[in-house]
Amino acid sequence: MNNNGSTRLASLRRDPKGWLVALLGVGAPLAYLVAAGGSGIGLWGWQAGLSAIPWIVLAAVAALLVAIAFIVLDRRKGRKTRWPLMGLGMAATLGFLVYLAPYGNALLTLPAIHDVTTDLADPPRFTVLSLRDDNWDKIPGADDSDMAGMNPRQRWATLHQDAYPDIRSARIDQPVAVVIEKAKRLAEDRGWEIASIEPASGKLEATDTYSLFRFKDDIVVRARAAENGSASIIDVRSVSRVGLHDVGTNAKRVRDFLSDLSGTTTTASQ
Repeated sequence: MNNNGSTRLASLRRDPKGWLVALLGVGAPLAYLVAAGGSGIGLWGWQAGLSAIPWIVLAAVAALLVAIAFIVLDRRKGRKTRWPLMGLGMAATLGFLVYLAPYGNALLTLPAIHDVTTDLADPPRFTVLSLRDDNWDKIPGADDSDMAGMNPRQRWATLHQDAYPDIRSARIDQPVAVVIEKAKRLAEDRGWEIASIEPASGKLEATDTYSLFRFKDDIVVRARAAENGSASIIDVRSVSRVGLHDVGTNAKRVRDFLSDLSGTTTTASQ
């Protein structure tokens, strides 16, 4: 190693502030990968993995605040900030926080529900797959004066309508059997596990496994004949198997699936 290389290495070794920021900044996303990945492969439960995330986020924010404090202190004392480790830690932190930002926004702005459907009055029913036993437990709004007297399903429907007014039944100018076969191909393209398909009766059930946590959501697609069988009214329902808040995942899945299924979706009247 030449003298310049040795000097740079020695400089890095004498940079405790940079090492602290790098350790926190790089360690936070790595800890997230461990927490989520460990849950996904069954080393610990999903609750344990999720419960670690607030602490991991706190470490990431601390890395950023500490870095800013060190930079301000260096400027006040007229010192040059050593950037290699400091910059690495800040870049890792910012990237990690940007990645998590949509989830944080969803937690703050969307209701804590996990069951999304295009038909609130008559949601498609699972027959092969099972709706989770606690599906209607802990629906928010029990203490909300605006929803006084409502049962859990009514509160769910109210919250759902307010959060996702655009998610509605769709009309497609194709017969039921054709639509269900197309739905099957789209489900397979998405990597969903098909549990049941009944083209003649207009039903498809499947499971989507996603994220590092390996969460599983169950989906049912229902097609009903319209216009003497030349068209179909399509409804989709997507339900998380675990958790109370789906951070908008089910709604996005329903929107994307209907968009691909129908091309240009014609919204059906409710």
